[in-house]
Amino acid sequence: MTDLQKKVVTAFAAATLLVNSALPAFAGTTLIISGNGSSSDNTADVNLNSTTTVVQSNEADIDNDVHVNADTGGNSADDNTGGEVDLETGDITTQVGISNAVNSNVASVEECDCEGDVDVLISGNGTHSDNKVELDKKSTTELFQNNEADVDNDVHVYADTGDNSADDNTGGSVTLKTGDIDVKSIEITNALNSNSARVGGGGGGAGDLSAWIIGNGSNSDNDIDLDLDRSVTLVQSNEADVENKVKVYADTGDNSADDNTGGEIDVETGDIDVKVALDTWANFNWAEVDCPCLFDDILAKIAENGTDSDNDIKAELGSDLAVFQGNCAEDNVEAGSLGGKHRRGHDCGIENDVKIDGDTGDNDTDDNTGGLDGADPSLSTGDIDADVQVDNAGNVNVYGDGFDLPEFPEFDFGFNWTFFWAWLHWTG
Repeated sequence: MTDLQKKVVTAFAAATLLVNSALPAFAGTTLIISGNGSSSDNTADVNLNSTTTVVQSNEADIDNDVHVNADTGGNSADDNTGGEVDLETGDITTQVGISNAVNSNVASVEECDCEGDVDVLISGNGTHSDNKVELDKKSTTELFQNNEADVDNDVHVYADTGDNSADDNTGGSVTLKTGDIDVKSIEITNALNSNSARVGGGGGGAGDLSAWIIGNGSNSDNDIDLDLDRSVTLVQSNEADVENKVKVYADTGDNSADDNTGGEIDVETGDIDVKVALDTWANFNWAEVDCPCLFDDILAKIAENGTDSDNDIKAELGSDLAVFQGNCAEDNVEAGSLGGKHRRGHDCGIENDVKIDGDTGDNDTDDNTGGLDGADPSLSTGDIDADVQVDNAGNVNVYGDGFDLPEFPEFDFGFNWTFFWAWLHWTG
């Protein structure tokens, strides 16, 4: 996005160009060659350069590896004679929270190095004088913001209250009850890569340009050569490679109450409740450039110079604006259970891989012999409730006015999003 505006003003000797011969009020940059004698050689050569360079760069490499292994099962009450057999395993509750907030660049360059007022005057010099003004004024603002994030979150939760046995017992009832498994929340949030930049907006305005060649003697040679250029280059780039892997194995099953004699047989497995939430926000660029310069008014005047004088005003004004915003991220999501195929994304992308294996089954009550009341064996498996939510947002480029962010979700562990979007609170 380049906005290139050039104005070229060339005026040659003409007494009727402008009637008003009043001298300008000088401010800002003022160059004067006046009152010099005949046959004099007068030169003003001024080179003014202003350069502002801002470079911001972040690189983050994050690897979170969480393994949770919780087991209350694997119990046995076998080969007992007489009395009741009661086997009950405890509950399992797990909670995992991972939050990554990295790579934020905020830059504010208040001034654009606007030209202000430029006044150039060649006047009142003698005959045969050679008068020359050369003004080369350049203002350059460069702002570079870059973020690279490589985030790998790996969470494994193994919870087991099953694999219990109450076999080969004689006399009395057999009760086998496994606890519940509550994987309360596995929450992974990634807030990565934001660039926000404001150039200008500091209240400075464009100036006025005045170039005058007036009242010089005959046969004089008078030249004004102006080269005024302002350029603003703003580059914003983000690259995010995010891989979220969540594997949950929850088992309250694989219990056996076999070959028991006498009494009631009751096998009851617990419930399984799994909640997984993945939220990844990556790659946001916001930029605003407010530079009203170069000039509001341009005045070139050649008047009241002597006969055979050679008078020349040349002004070349250039204003270049280049804004580049780029993001690299791909959405590659797989959320499923048991045997979900894993697919590797590109080096720049978002990959979510969620696998949930929930089992309350594989229980057996075989070859049992009831008591005198003839009670039938009872086998009851628990419920499985799996809730998976995957949200990805990113790759936003905004040039101009700011934009309102969508509301970031509230998590139990109080993730703070304010840090990442501090530029929203600018007062400018």
